[in-house]
Amino acid sequence: MQTLPTVILRPGEADRVIAGHPWIYHGSIIRLTAPVEDGSVVQVKDHRQRFLGVGFYNSKSKINVRVLDPDRVTIDKAFFQARILEAQAVRKRNLPGATSFRVVNAESDLLSGLIIDKYEDVLVLQTSSLGMDRQKGIIVDVLREIFSPSAIVERNDIGSRKFEGLAEANGVILGKLDGPVDIVLNGLKFAVDLRAGHKTGYYLDQQVNYSEVASLCRDAQVLDCFCFLGGFALHAAKNGASHVHGIDQSAEAITASIANAGANGLGEKCSFEAANVFDWLKAQTTVGPHEKVIPRYDVIVLDPPSFTRNRASVGDALRGYKEIHLRALKLLKKGGTLATFCCSHHIDGATFQQVILDAAYDAHRILRRTKILTQSPDHPILPAIPETEYLKGFTFQVAR
Repeated sequence: MQTLPTVILRPGEADRVIAGHPWIYHGSIIRLTAPVEDGSVVQVKDHRQRFLGVGFYNSKSKINVRVLDPDRVTIDKAFFQARILEAQAVRKRNLPGATSFRVVNAESDLLSGLIIDKYEDVLVLQTSSLGMDRQKGIIVDVLREIFSPSAIVERNDIGSRKFEGLAEANGVILGKLDGPVDIVLNGLKFAVDLRAGHKTGYYLDQQVNYSEVASLCRDAQVLDCFCFLGGFALHAAKNGASHVHGIDQSAEAITASIANAGANGLGEKCSFEAANVFDWLKAQTTVGPHEKVIPRYDVIVLDPPSFTRNRASVGDALRGYKEIHLRALKLLKKGGTLATFCCSHHIDGATFQQVILDAAYDAHRILRRTKILTQSPDHPILPAIPETEYLKGFTFQVAR
């Protein structure tokens, strides 16, 4: 193995790397032992010259090094093949029978800067770091050999790539893709546009939670807010809900939800409406001075997109979360269930729960927590990397 350029860390900066966090920031580095081309492989050592690992270097990024392995490995095709097979084994163990799932979840699978999603026989690839992007050809070859996909789609149309000095890209890089892909989640069919949908096409991180929440919806009147393509709505209807009403501000998502309900034979149990959820909830809970809101839902699901992309906007996000919870709780019957989620890693579970309790106080409701939910196991959580735990969820029953 050839000698790699070495990144020397400042005293006290090695602990995070040893504990398993792969990100090394510019301020953590004393010096480089030789000039390094951005996107190439370096070795990392502490200030006493003790070896810590190898990873990709990029001077343009705030994250100067993304560590890939604590050993002196060669980052080549064999490396990616072994690491992706390891990730696939985790999914087979924790999501047996699933045909659509996240194969590689970046830092969670020790491949910082790489996401691979499997939608039946189509794969979606996302490379968010310069070093990983330069390995794209090798990664595609490995995916072709392991999965034999009908197509591989590149969804590198994410804003974070600009911080790595990378341009956005979107398109089919292997095989052929004509129109939406039909995927199956928990026995339900969904048509997903992999070229233009949210994230890489769909929110695969809710796959387990769909079933968890649906189990609470038998014979219930259900409201699914921020319904996207009807994930929670269709699962609730399939599990015996009396009726489900889904709301999303995207007219395209609502059209797709209606089509998905029909394709699963659930059209008569579901209705969908294109509307701003904040405005809709406000309209449903605004009454005159001597009137009261009449609760009419047995289950309400709140699954909004992230309200914050950075720490500076956390305050505004918390106010938004409180507002939708306050309105939703006014529409829930006594004994009804609130299933609610937050997908920002900038807001921890305790803070999110406190916002819900503050809203319950203002709504004069007392809540009984019945479930704590998290992201599906194809989005693994490594406690040493807090950023890998981003989806927080709870179900609460209205006790009074």
